[in-house]
Amino acid sequence: MEYSGICLTAAEEPKSVEQALSELSWRNAMQAEMKSIEDNRTWEVRDLPRNQKAIGLKWVFKVKKDPGGNVVKHKARLVAKGYAQRQGVDFDEVFAPVARIETVRVLLALAAQGGWKVHHMDVKSAFLNGDLTETVYVQQPPGFIVGKGDKVLKLKKALYGLRQAPRAWNSKLDNELVALGFEKSKLEHAVYKKNSKDSSLIVGVYVDDLIISGPSVSDIKRFKEEMKKKFNMSDLGLLSYYLGIEVKQEEGGVILSQCSYAVKILESAGMLNCNSCDTPMEPRLKLCKGKEEEVVDPTAYRSIIGSLRYLVNTRPDLAYSVGVVSRHMEAPGKEHWSAVKHILRYVKGTIGYGCKYERGIELKHILLGYSDSNFAGDLEDRKSTTGVVYFLGKSLVTWASQKQKIVPLSSCEAEYVAAAAAACQGVWLSRLIADLLETKEAPVKLLMDNMSAIALSKNPVHHDRSKHIDTKYHFIRECIEEGKG
Repeated sequence: MEYSGICLTAAEEPKSVEQALSELSWRNAMQAEMKSIEDNRTWEVRDLPRNQKAIGLKWVFKVKKDPGGNVVKHKARLVAKGYAQRQGVDFDEVFAPVARIETVRVLLALAAQGGWKVHHMDVKSAFLNGDLTETVYVQQPPGFIVGKGDKVLKLKKALYGLRQAPRAWNSKLDNELVALGFEKSKLEHAVYKKNSKDSSLIVGVYVDDLIISGPSVSDIKRFKEEMKKKFNMSDLGLLSYYLGIEVKQEEGGVILSQCSYAVKILESAGMLNCNSCDTPMEPRLKLCKGKEEEVVDPTAYRSIIGSLRYLVNTRPDLAYSVGVVSRHMEAPGKEHWSAVKHILRYVKGTIGYGCKYERGIELKHILLGYSDSNFAGDLEDRKSTTGVVYFLGKSLVTWASQKQKIVPLSSCEAEYVAAAAAACQGVWLSRLIADLLETKEAPVKLLMDNMSAIALSKNPVHHDRSKHIDTKYHFIRECIEEGKG
């Protein structure tokens, strides 16, 4: 039987450059990467000056798959060994902002409420567009000799792997967006807005991914054409898959889920065919430090916990249970592993769960938050856990479950500390939404279920029992006095 030239081994990443060059699909991917670098005039051939060191290069291979697990693309990336760079010599600043997942959820909720479409674009070989201000030399790329073999390459543009590459690319993109009339949000530096009488657009940036939304489809189309003139872009159409999150834009709203990612977690844990359960954690379960003789494989435990923490981005029902088992990654025991398996069984029965942002709701942008706390819930250090959620209209946009940094002396104090954390989040959300839509900052409504904490947040009552509370937690009282909540 003939396979018409299909290479079955190409479905997996090659382990060496030689193996990659021997397979057509990977060789084509490497040649495409080299063409992008040459077309962008990334480097020039030079002799290595004295007292200079050339950084090594390596190939990184990745099979790109869709949510169904089908191979979409073979990607080869030429990467600099940035760990060999020295600060102050061949790099200085490295920070580059990216849009956080919670910000993306806010953008999608606003789009759903306004009936806007959300589009997705990707910049091909984004980092190659960044201009370098430092002098950096690199060695010849493995498998592809440029000029004479004894020469080195002086970089004019950034390469993937360089410490300053993300910052260089972000600066380039920032300049181009500003030139197109966009203004950077003061609350989220990876989000840009363009509001005028004729158009309104919001663009969220995560490295080389651009999320574009606004009330006018023609404005979005015009923006795409302008970006294609400036960069080598891929127009991915309506947003459907973003950082492992599946996005479904339907008539009734926008649905976020991580079904495929949840299946991968279950597969890696060997629990794809396990029995499901109805709750993510046993009621009133208290976990303590494990005994040394009962310690399980810490690496496997941390790997599963890390995956579950990313799953929480669309699963607020997992936030508390995953947060609890995350506290025992140093020396996990059998009891901790059993708790993780219980979470996985719950995931098995709720794979299709996610967040839905309804379309066609009145655009009032009312923020409603809830805060709660358990008192001395951790049996080892007696610290409490804060729980916070915020709704934008009927859309759940942010949530958090975190152990508090102090040991509270009463349930009132634990609830008060949780409310202060919720107030900070609410003020930021209100300012972000007002900034993006250029509207007046709306008051935030925050609900909690402890009467003492409510009274303490309104007035300095119960002084003898509250004078020890750190000043920063009185932020919520100031917000109430200023009418922010």
